[in-house]
Amino acid sequence: MRIVFAGTPEFAAQHLQALLQAGREVVAVYTQPDRPAGRGQKLAPSPVKQLALQHDIPVLQPPTLREPAAQAELAALQPDLMVVVAYGLILPQAVLDIPRLGCINSHASLLPRWRGAAPIQRAIEAGDRESGVTVMQMEAGLDTGPMLLKVGTPISAEDTGGSLHDRLAVLGSQAVVEAVGRLAAGELRGEVQDDSLATYAHKLSKDEARIDWTRPALELELLVRAFHPWPICHSTLAGETLKLHAARLGEGQGEPGLILAAGKEGLTVACGEGALTLTRLQLPGGKPLDFADLYNSRREQFAPGLVLGR
Repeated sequence: MRIVFAGTPEFAAQHLQALLQAGREVVAVYTQPDRPAGRGQKLAPSPVKQLALQHDIPVLQPPTLREPAAQAELAALQPDLMVVVAYGLILPQAVLDIPRLGCINSHASLLPRWRGAAPIQRAIEAGDRESGVTVMQMEAGLDTGPMLLKVGTPISAEDTGGSLHDRLAVLGSQAVVEAVGRLAAGELRGEVQDDSLATYAHKLSKDEARIDWTRPALELELLVRAFHPWPICHSTLAGETLKLHAARLGEGQGEPGLILAAGKEGLTVACGEGALTLTRLQLPGGKPLDFADLYNSRREQFAPGLVLGR
């Protein structure tokens, strides 16, 4: 089967690697154009492009797939199937119609639960107990296509956006390899999604990572885990920005943002309901540290009675 792969970030690169290890014929790779990165803002290839070049796979990077020329270029590859994982470009119907078996997508949610850009983080933020990967047949709508294969995993009380991302990348890679094999054998039939059960997973932003201490502690604990390692929740104390890398539910009550206690166990801050104990923080110009290490040298800076977020 002639496969064209389309993807951009590391999550997608793991899927491509799995297909190659399974011996599948990937005749070309589509990925986003190189972007400026690092302090020098030099153009950097995506993880998918880097992997493709290592395996001598032709790489195409059109800025859009809506142009007839780009569509003709894809058609000339005569693909049997297009596998799409976190590509970042919309595939118009004309593109979806080119491969003989259509286009399939590995989406990091148990559809139709979370459609859209940030299903991993939104699942943790919402307090979901389970996440997973859905391999679906693509159609013109956003993550609306028939479901071919689903693999679930529990969300633990310790999971962050990063840890769940890494686990789903492995599960998704395995699911895509299985789906490709079963599609080739004619064994898969799509299950139509129930649109009434769908929720839109909005793209993450740095603004919503700013902690609002009037919210319940339970919501903030979920937010800290969901937004790690990006965009990372943050607040201010005495004019300095504090990045919150880890937190757990604490005990106590008071004015939202009020430091209730500080010690080796963490920095306990009052919320709209309950309290949150911050266990790992990062100060401007510094690296993330357990609060016990910060507290040893900066006790006055975190004295009970001070207020975060002012």
